[in-house]
Amino acid sequence: MATSIVTRTDQDIQNDVLDELTWEPRVSPHEIGVTVAEGVVTLTGWVDSYARKWAAERAAHRVARVRAVANDLTVRLHPAAERTDADLALAVERTLEWDAFVPVERIEVTVAAGWVTLRGDVDWEYQRRAAERTVGRLTGVRGVSNGIAVRPAARADRTGAAELPDRIVDALLRSGATEADRVTVRVHGDTAVLAGLVRSVPERDEVERIVWSAPGIREVHNHLAVGD
Repeated sequence: MATSIVTRTDQDIQNDVLDELTWEPRVSPHEIGVTVAEGVVTLTGWVDSYARKWAAERAAHRVARVRAVANDLTVRLHPAAERTDADLALAVERTLEWDAFVPVERIEVTVAAGWVTLRGDVDWEYQRRAAERTVGRLTGVRGVSNGIAVRPAARADRTGAAELPDRIVDALLRSGATEADRVTVRVHGDTAVLAGLVRSVPERDEVERIVWSAPGIREVHNHLAVGD
């Protein structure tokens, strides 16, 4: 019996992204324009917070066959949400202090015109992401630049380093995040390089997250492609 192959056009993807934005309760889809070219989605229009801009981007990434998202949404704060840079900087410091995953004493905060820049270093990628996610939810934030570097305190010894690619593949198999035989992992010192094919952007991101959890990794080059 012949196997039918379903092809999805850019119009199909555009319709699905629009439907997903309607399904996402954190955004107002009528404010957002969607165009698609060769699987790359561009979001235009405006939202009233950085958190909504992030939510719209994640919603677009969830749609099957989306290769990448260009987020050109503009953040226009409601007058009631406007804060001075000094007030916002203090709020950022306090919210980072309340996040158990973030070593706030190692992070420097700068705020200019509502845009927050984070610098410093952390031991793990999840800490870097937690800092950005926590700050991005604050009222009055127009954008976030995450300049935090990952500098692991521990480094794998030579024996551990030789075994690390296999341990990463084992972690991928345990999680079921992807078909491990479709992904190649190479480790050079403290850098992991990913290659292969995944079926969606969220799958690609989840594979990268798992690799970042490997001990001693301070940089991940994610060359995974999205396709069938």
